[in-house]
Amino acid sequence: MKYVVRDEKTVFNDHYKVVKAQVAYETFNGDEITTKRLAFERGDSAAILLLEKETNSLLLTNQFRYPTCKHNVGWLLEIPAGTIEENESPQQCVIKEVKEELGYSIVNPEHISTFYVSPGGATERVFLFYKEVSEMDKTEKGGGNESENEDIETVKISISELANNIDTLRDAKTILAIQWFLLNKK
Repeated sequence: MKYVVRDEKTVFNDHYKVVKAQVAYETFNGDEITTKRLAFERGDSAAILLLEKETNSLLLTNQFRYPTCKHNVGWLLEIPAGTIEENESPQQCVIKEVKEELGYSIVNPEHISTFYVSPGGATERVFLFYKEVSEMDKTEKGGGNESENEDIETVKISISELANNIDTLRDAKTILAIQWFLLNKK
């Protein structure tokens, strides 16, 4: 099926960007729809699920997320993640984020999936990875990047407690990663 994007222009450009375009696309019955659409462009990100072997625990972050305040939440348990910078691979990004957020040094994380977060309105893709680590891999303090005003707590959830905690999670990439783990590694 075919589509055409016309008259794409930036309508908002700050920390993130919003673009507006006229799009025409072929319908399933062979007709064509022409309409205007907006897309939120925040860049792609990389995320990782870490299993600490000695404790048989998944390593999560607990951090403040302003957009969740609208729903009276504030802090979320999540897997480590970050925005992929220009000239940075998803793998390089996730290695950097694990060190910044949790203090663990990792190499060669396993890519398990790439998916859209909210394809109806956002261009962002998440590159999802998995890695088993040792307590010996904790080489730094973690806690986030001070220059970005991050304050991140490390949370360990044992595999035996996982089933009792999964319904308390509110972050989609974390839920997807844990579901992958339960299907493939447990």
